[in-house]
Amino acid sequence: MNVLNNISEVKSILTDLRAKNLSIGFVPTMGALHQGHISLVEKAIRENDVVVVSIFVNPTQFNDKTDLKNYPRTPEKDIKLLEDSGIHYIFMPSEQEIYPEPDTRIFEFGQLDKVMEGAHRPGHFNGVAQVVSKLFDIVKPHRAYFGQKDFQQLAIIRQMVRLLDLKIEIISCPIVREKDGLAMSSRNLLLEPEVRKSAPLIYKTLSDAQKKVGELMVNDLIVWVERNINKDPNLSVEYFSLANSQNLQPVNNWTDSDSIIGCIAVRAGKIRLIDNVYFK
Repeated sequence: MNVLNNISEVKSILTDLRAKNLSIGFVPTMGALHQGHISLVEKAIRENDVVVVSIFVNPTQFNDKTDLKNYPRTPEKDIKLLEDSGIHYIFMPSEQEIYPEPDTRIFEFGQLDKVMEGAHRPGHFNGVAQVVSKLFDIVKPHRAYFGQKDFQQLAIIRQMVRLLDLKIEIISCPIVREKDGLAMSSRNLLLEPEVRKSAPLIYKTLSDAQKKVGELMVNDLIVWVERNINKDPNLSVEYFSLANSQNLQPVNNWTDSDSIIGCIAVRAGKIRLIDNVYFK
């Protein structure tokens, strides 16, 4: 396994590998790796000849400077974890390497980025598109792997690939959860112990809510979920949306879509957590 820091070096190595008709799988991350990331890596290894993992905390997708400053960074641990996984290359660029000058590109995603995370984190998805498009241009993978926990991000990246006409297959991978149901996230490292004990209520509530489809109307179920989570003093729902899983627009009735996803963001103490489950 090689750790690379320079774009030119990455491009040179991968150009040679593509010339040998080797398939390249790519897992972009912001580090602080956990078993959720490793599940993406393992799938990429099974499906490609060469696997590249990037570790880069992207400043342009943070609309909160404190959140950027506090985002967990564990580079030595990440490298060790990836060494054990069997990948071929780690790309760990500096901010200057990725952004030698400000990226002023604006992406238009229609209504996809106007709801849920997009509504609560202005500019977030434009920053995601900036960095992922740059990484795609550097690595030029055949396949790229993303976790379903960031469901809206996955939809945004698929749309970006269509808009830019990139020949990259976007692979969605299931959410990996802790034994108590909490969706694995790098931000879990920042949870205070008492708050960590409360956090599994998020997934438990979503799971219980799935059983109420048809019993409660859509808006009543949204209220039920919010009340059930907010009763814990360590948790506060920022939003809970029942949406068409294709266009992410909210539904008013269970008959509005054949595929309905429930997406939630919760303040757990000082940390913001997201999760989602299918309701239909």
